[in-house]
Amino acid sequence: MNPADLNDKMVRAEERKKIEQLLPHRDPFLFVDVIDVTDEKQVVARHVFSEDEFFFKGHFPEYPVVPGVILVETMAQAGGAGLVRRGIMSDDSLFFLASVDKVKFRKQVRPGDEVRLVIENLRVSPKMIKQAGKAFVGEDLAAEAEWLCLVGGKGDIA
Repeated sequence: MNPADLNDKMVRAEERKKIEQLLPHRDPFLFVDVIDVTDEKQVVARHVFSEDEFFFKGHFPEYPVVPGVILVETMAQAGGAGLVRRGIMSDDSLFFLASVDKVKFRKQVRPGDEVRLVIENLRVSPKMIKQAGKAFVGEDLAAEAEWLCLVGGKGDIA
């Protein structure tokens, strides 16, 4: 199977509609464009950070860079979407970050960069997800982290 060409705006829009079926996030806070692989061990997804992203206006106007917290959020969204796609979590699940560990930022992500997200499922239960992820630009590792999410529905977690 050939991966979706995210440079084609129509393809990207179609793929994002599929992601919107998996995640409650919406623009401007949806950071997954396509899932390429999802199996028992891992999720591989991609996102293109366009120059229109809201945070580039202030981070930093003269030298725009994707904030590190957005890269962590992007990895977590990819991990959650992959679990919903496989039917491990229901499509009305909400994922709440509870902890983030072992975070390292190794390469700046700039406007126009396509980020490939490789997410490993460390532990998955109906109420908790532990995952580790790496974000790549090309073959270069840009960021890595581990995180724990609590899982619930609206009103379950306060």
